[in-house]
Amino acid sequence: MPAYRIIAAAASLAVTLAAAAPASSATTILFVGNSFTYGDPAGAAPLVREYRPDTVTDLNGTHIGGVPALFKAMTQEAGLDYEVSLETSPGKGVDWHYENRLAAIAKPFDKVVLQSYSTLDGAHPGDPATLIKYSGLLAKAFHDRNPKVDVRLAATWSRADQTYKQGGAWYGQPINKMALDIRAGYDAADRASDLIGGVIPVGQAWNRAFATGLADDNPYDSKVTGINLWAPDSYHGSVYGYYLEALTIFGNITGRDPRSLGAQDSVAKELGIDARTAAALQKVAAETIGL
Repeated sequence: MPAYRIIAAAASLAVTLAAAAPASSATTILFVGNSFTYGDPAGAAPLVREYRPDTVTDLNGTHIGGVPALFKAMTQEAGLDYEVSLETSPGKGVDWHYENRLAAIAKPFDKVVLQSYSTLDGAHPGDPATLIKYSGLLAKAFHDRNPKVDVRLAATWSRADQTYKQGGAWYGQPINKMALDIRAGYDAADRASDLIGGVIPVGQAWNRAFATGLADDNPYDSKVTGINLWAPDSYHGSVYGYYLEALTIFGNITGRDPRSLGAQDSVAKELGIDARTAAALQKVAAETIGL
């Protein structure tokens, strides 16, 4: 066969093989949680809950964007391809999602982020038993659908209303204590299941913001010493608080330094966060997760 025909045949075969090869698919990730994941409507406008809902898949059909949509936007800025889904319900723990939404969420996702009730247990604040049991059951359900799934737990922040108001479960204790106790509960759940890949330190990022003076650690006194990570209810997050949560999850899940988004990060701009504060929050998130 003439050389030019051999070359042409080889080129034709290469094109055919390239066309037949499957295209690289996006990394699929599911967020399961409550208002600490989707963004509470009491927060400052523009609402995190309403952020770019068309960019993510809300498995409950409630058209929520929330922290998952913030995460999605950050991955796009970083040049990453993530297909993001969420399943959330207000005031619920992971036990509720297992008992009521398992059929909807137990799919072959690549990654899963689980976030439970803000006090670990609504009836018994600080008790991790329910979290330990049901995060393990959920991890097994996801693992049964995809043995390579990476399941992580998002440990949440200290609630000012539980710390500074009489009757709060952490009343009279330092503001960082609740987040440390919540983290300890999530760590116990992580240790109890070989199918859980780690804990995302959202509450510790908040604690670092308090410790560095970036964020005001007491919204009830007359002093304003920094940005307010809490919403007006001193319970949920403000846009600053949810942005810091999203940055911490972004860095932990992707391994990318949150500071790589830059002070002019479009997500921060759309939330009304100025460049200097965006950079400071990115720094806090990066240092918390050790990047």
